[in-house]
Amino acid sequence: MLLRLKGYRISDRRWKSPAGEIDLIARRGSDVAFVEVKARNTADDALASVGPYQRRRIVSAAHHWLAANPDAADCDCRFDIVLVTPYQWPQHIANAFASDDQ
Repeated sequence: MLLRLKGYRISDRRWKSPAGEIDLIARRGSDVAFVEVKARNTADDALASVGPYQRRRIVSAAHHWLAANPDAADCDCRFDIVLVTPYQWPQHIANAFASDDQ
């Protein structure tokens, strides 16, 4: 819902590939955001839960999605995180990490 309010169109939810799963794939104009959604008691805990292994898995799954969706080949891709904590609005972090982060 938060991403839709920001003008994104949700292309896929819980998209699965041999490399792993991507929670949300959202598009706005020529941007494609591969979004990991994390719910924890605090935003810091949610952000810390997306470690290097999970980032590599998300990047690999994104490559699979791009191969399966050639119409998105010219799009600008990025990796976002949505942090969900009790009694607060979800927090969207655009460009939370790069595909070459370890």
